[in-house]
Amino acid sequence: MKRIGLNYVAVGEGEREEIEEALGKREKERELEDHFRNYIGVPFAVATSNETAALHLAMTAIDLKRGDKILCSVNTFPNVPEVVRHFDAEPIFVDIDPEDYNIDLDELERILAKNRNKKLKGAIISHIAGQPTNLDRLYEMAEHYNIIVVEDGNDALGATYRGKKIGSLKGAITTFSFNPHKTSSLNNGGMLVTSSEDLEERARLLRANAMITNEWGEGELGYIYDVVDIGLEYDMGDLNAAFNLAQLKRNDAAIERRREIASIYYRELADVPHVELPTQREDHIFTKFIIKIDKNRDSFAKELYRRGIESGLHYIPLHLLSYYKQKYGLRVNDFPKALRNYQQVLSIPIHTGMDDEDVSYVVEQIREVAQSRG
Repeated sequence: MKRIGLNYVAVGEGEREEIEEALGKREKERELEDHFRNYIGVPFAVATSNETAALHLAMTAIDLKRGDKILCSVNTFPNVPEVVRHFDAEPIFVDIDPEDYNIDLDELERILAKNRNKKLKGAIISHIAGQPTNLDRLYEMAEHYNIIVVEDGNDALGATYRGKKIGSLKGAITTFSFNPHKTSSLNNGGMLVTSSEDLEERARLLRANAMITNEWGEGELGYIYDVVDIGLEYDMGDLNAAFNLAQLKRNDAAIERRREIASIYYRELADVPHVELPTQREDHIFTKFIIKIDKNRDSFAKELYRRGIESGLHYIPLHLLSYYKQKYGLRVNDFPKALRNYQQVLSIPIHTGMDDEDVSYVVEQIREVAQSRG
């Protein structure tokens, strides 16, 4: 029986060569930042130890304070509201669009109109599964209501919107992950990009403990340093940077392969009972392929696992998690669209570790399980 995992990390000669080079000289973090800037098409990029560090650094860079409010989707990974709470600020959850799983922009606008006060600082907007939200409308609202937008591009590295890569548009800050599935300890790393020189300088300062050091020179001692703010220690490290640089160089090929697999899924699963395929509205890079099962999703997933196919759940709505439920007195039905999606969504394998035979096996098993359910 085949075993097909939900996620996969490709490792080849490129990764080995970059790591070997990093062992001889400590310049890979800066090299990765330079390559990333060129890849995205943005003036500034700051590497971080992981994606949560990038988000936390973004909140620090925009000077988030106690009592400030940040809007975010109720359907995202817990690190999004987590970084907000670490400032004793408040996340305001927004329901989702049930078709593309991104934040519901109608609901977002309703909340913005209702909460027009100086404590409403901004919004973290996650691009779920690799499909961007409607950024034209989002930034129109952001300008009208005078809020800062931080784009969570963890699923959107290489995705485009109106022909431009996510991260290169007019958002204040976009953060990315080099390990978006968060299931592998093989590599780690995040990236913060911005078009603002002031934000880049502040992020870079705070990433290194807000420490300023002297350069060795005539009359100067290189070991003298000063600390000018409350900083963090979020630098990436050259070995991780070397691995991530090699991964970035193969990113477009990975996107192309995922799109090939997605096209097979759309063709071969179109008529399968009890299975609804994801809606494509914008450019989609299929970091995840999320289907809906209309009849007992959990037993469907168990049967797939018994047949060797791993699946995932993206995501458990934040208002169902103990901390946020108790902290804000949230009820199960407060976000009905996210709740309905949660009861049906199932992520199936889509990655470069799959050949066409693997894809056919996944299709065959989904068909058999679905048809057995009457």
